[in-house]
Amino acid sequence: MPNRTAFAAQIRPEHIEQIKADGFKTVINNRPDGEEPNQPTNADIEQAARAAGLAYYHQPVVASQINADDAQTFADIFNAAEKPVLMFCRTGNRCQVLYSQAEHLDLLD
Repeated sequence: MPNRTAFAAQIRPEHIEQIKADGFKTVINNRPDGEEPNQPTNADIEQAARAAGLAYYHQPVVASQINADDAQTFADIFNAAEKPVLMFCRTGNRCQVLYSQAEHLDLLD
């Protein structure tokens, strides 16, 4: 994980330029749209990320329902993604759980 992955709470489209300046190449959104009011949409964040030249993936998961299939899907995305990767959700916790489960199942390159 060092130097190739970071976890963040909710980001907004206006944060993308700083994320790029910080050296990230890929953004993974693990948050479903509509979890709470005033949450930016996946489409808006994706548009900003792609306009900035970043790769972007949306794999929405519910924290209490993360399973081995979710870990495999994540691993497929992560293994193919250009590093470093910024993963985000509401607090960053479900991203960490997803990463840890994929790591525990030995799915990450």
